[in-house]
Amino acid sequence: MYTFRSAILFALSLSARIASAQNNASVRVPAFLNPTVPGLNRIQHELGSQLSRAAKIYVPGNASYSDATTRWNGAMHPDFAAVVVPTNDQDVAATVRYANRNKLPFFAVNRGHGSSIDLNKLRHGISIYVHNLDSITIASDSQSAVLGGGVYADPLIKTLAKKGKIAATSAVTCVGIAGAGIGGGMGMYQGLYGLVGDNFLEMTIVTADGSIVTANDRQNADLFWAMRGAGHNFGIVTSYVYKIYDSIPTWYAASYQYTHDKLDAVFTELNKLNNNGKQPKELTTYTVFAVNPGVSNKPVIIVSMWYAGPSTSALRYTQPFLHLNPILINNQPLTYANLADAVGIGIKSPVCQSGMSHASFPVGIQQFNLTATHQIWDLYSDLITKHPEFKGSVVQFEGYPMQGVQAIDGAKTAYAHRGDNLLVAFQATYPPSPHSDDMAPLYGHQISSVVHAGDAPGRPLNTYVNYAYGDETLEQVYGYEEWRIQKLRKLKKQWDPYGKFNWFHPIL
Repeated sequence: MYTFRSAILFALSLSARIASAQNNASVRVPAFLNPTVPGLNRIQHELGSQLSRAAKIYVPGNASYSDATTRWNGAMHPDFAAVVVPTNDQDVAATVRYANRNKLPFFAVNRGHGSSIDLNKLRHGISIYVHNLDSITIASDSQSAVLGGGVYADPLIKTLAKKGKIAATSAVTCVGIAGAGIGGGMGMYQGLYGLVGDNFLEMTIVTADGSIVTANDRQNADLFWAMRGAGHNFGIVTSYVYKIYDSIPTWYAASYQYTHDKLDAVFTELNKLNNNGKQPKELTTYTVFAVNPGVSNKPVIIVSMWYAGPSTSALRYTQPFLHLNPILINNQPLTYANLADAVGIGIKSPVCQSGMSHASFPVGIQQFNLTATHQIWDLYSDLITKHPEFKGSVVQFEGYPMQGVQAIDGAKTAYAHRGDNLLVAFQATYPPSPHSDDMAPLYGHQISSVVHAGDAPGRPLNTYVNYAYGDETLEQVYGYEEWRIQKLRKLKKQWDPYGKFNWFHPIL
């Protein structure tokens, strides 16, 4: 029997949440890059003597090196001469200083989801693998927690659940908290508590010269501003103070699948529900065009709805979709701690596993345009018919609640796109192949153009940095306000004048 879990697990296992590809001549490369690498034994000897006793250094040929450099996205191939596994911020700082002295690029890695075509230009570098910085310490007042830079959503959710607490996290629970938050960080609690990045109270950051600094609203406030939305450009987060909240006892999850003839009706209901950004703050919708072999070789429409509250409150929002006569239906009450695992976006689900290649093309919009949505369906259908290796791909229509996001003044952080009510993204998923790496952006850019053309007249094309492919303009990623771009450029010159952090949607 085709269940709710299998329906959503299948759909989401086909999608990716971060952009990818290779071979782009316009990628910006730091000017300091020098491909001359010290001997591997020399790196271990010289750098190893500067690290704490528990820190580790892996080099090519070591089994641990292979594990540490395997990325979620098979289209990403940054080249590392060594992997450093730090146990504290001093280890991170020592590694950065060593890399600078030896003219080696470096890049911080946690869960390995970061995808941008800029990454494929990183050669002969040092990976700073922060996954052991995984401490979770709840404050005595139970209003915040101190988290290590390697903490990711799954252990945080489950640790806090034991204390009757929750925190803003990404929906997919294999994603790091800091990595998502420094790019904004969308999630199911954002209607109540804002983006992941809105919940940072303080950060400990290793900067481009290997200094360790504290950033908050009072100390290094401009850096703190930049880290919340454009943080990949400014430093490595080794720990942070993070807001936590009392848990919501019950969640309700519903799933409906439809054939193409219901497209207009489905997206009309989604627009009514979104209500120009006034969607209920407890409700998240996630809709995809996907191929479900259990139903048909043709695409289907899958609507997932996740509600922070009891079923009695959720039914008023789910009933209109039930009345559209879906071909598959399922629903169930859950807790937030088991929601992700139950609906197929948890740590063990296919969507969290490595091996496939991915490329993402996101566009933020005001509401769904029915004409554009039909054109997107046609492009998607054309792709999977002519190129069946892309049948694992989806077009996703993300409807997160916006009240908590839009309650925050857009000038307070570097995240620029608080006015986007919805996010549409073509998520290409395919077996690793150079030919497919080239094919993905051909369709991805067409779909993005259609999405943007169907948006409200006069709105610029906005893209979400955590999903972005890597060839977008600076303004598309970081905002069109002149003051915002000037401030980011000024801060980049101040904190990273030599472009050491230019491997993920660089500002300069």
